[in-house]
Amino acid sequence: MSIPLPEKARELEVDVLEEEAVSAAWRVLLYNDEVHTFDEVIWQIVKATGCSRSRAEKLTWQVHHEGKAQVFEGAFEACLKVESVLAEIDLITRIVG
Repeated sequence: MSIPLPEKARELEVDVLEEEAVSAAWRVLLYNDEVHTFDEVIWQIVKATGCSRSRAEKLTWQVHHEGKAQVFEGAFEACLKVESVLAEIDLITRIVG
């Protein structure tokens, strides 16, 4: 049998759960398209994530051959920033948690 929490404790519990959800690992997925060149995608991944050109090339090949790739993982706010940079050239992305 569980003892009900007082209202203030329930509010605190919700705040903690919301904060954990925001800081939990989120992922940015990049999808293949037939519009952008490899060099455009590689450059934009480097610009968005700060990874090496070599890493961006591997991710771009993965996107091309598998249809998508996880290009970034982090807090939700960081994923939003990465996604916005990728969107500068209209790359197809999605944030998943």
